[in-house]
Amino acid sequence: MTAAVFGHDGPWTEEEYLALGETQERVEFFDGSLYVTPGPTPLHQNISGELRAALRAPVRQAGLRVLEAVNVRLRPGRIPIPDLAIVDDIDLRVPVIEASSVRLVCEIISPSNAATDKVLKMHYYAAAGIEWYLLVDQETLTMHLYQRQGAHYVERSVTKAGEVLELTDPVHATIRPEGLLA
Repeated sequence: MTAAVFGHDGPWTEEEYLALGETQERVEFFDGSLYVTPGPTPLHQNISGELRAALRAPVRQAGLRVLEAVNVRLRPGRIPIPDLAIVDDIDLRVPVIEASSVRLVCEIISPSNAATDKVLKMHYYAAAGIEWYLLVDQETLTMHLYQRQGAHYVERSVTKAGEVLELTDPVHATIRPEGLLA
């Protein structure tokens, strides 16, 4: 499928991946292979937009940025596109953000990509040294907040609809899961 869509055979290099530029599909790069998914659903995008809006003011107060769907280089040859990322005040013109500039990544779990977000990306983000990982289940609006401990993540909180997530690091923010449907 990838070869048919992008006209390429064999493993990809990071340079070839970056040369694709912007695409209609979400194309992530993992160790020579492209991981292509269709565009997110309206529900997914609504949750992402509302979460970004809830984080915008606290992130600015901390001198950071919150970005949606950007390339994050975890190491050479490994570039996922998290749904949201809280990052240092970076140059917005660079096509790839280095993991060392990322304070928190967030993935919104869709039924079609749950294993990728809960296993593969969780492992890759921790191995790259990203301190915080937020998983949001779009079906239940349950938010799982993980903190890196060594090369793994440890769950720090689970917040369900009707409860409140109180972030204290990397920013101070209060998030109500049901507010993500506004």
